[in-house]
Amino acid sequence: MTFQRVHTGTKWEKQVGYCRAVRAGNQVYVTGTAPIDADGSVFAPGDGYGQARRCLELIENALKDLGAAMSDVVRTRMFVTDIAQWEAFGRAHREFFKDHPPATTMVEVKSLIDPAMLIEIDAVCLE
Repeated sequence: MTFQRVHTGTKWEKQVGYCRAVRAGNQVYVTGTAPIDADGSVFAPGDGYGQARRCLELIENALKDLGAAMSDVVRTRMFVTDIAQWEAFGRAHREFFKDHPPATTMVEVKSLIDPAMLIEIDAVCLE
């Protein structure tokens, strides 16, 4: 089996030893994706909808780099620090997956790697 990896260069990739996404045959795994802006700062602090959209945009870009698309996603997991914002997180998710909804889970966690982050999303694709 061949493997293809996408790296984004975030500081955490080297510190922790991971990549944004891995293709293994017809499967693509996208790691937990946080709402990071191009300069490495947290995108849209306090805005659950904006942060969820940013995570999904980053996931979409990683998938494109591996020849996959959002329509190939069969599973997502949303780790959120404030479940009271579930509607905002869900609205962003729905916008990306309206025509091809994956199985998904949303779970509240105590915190993420940066306190300004409200959400982190991972994804699994099958082609």
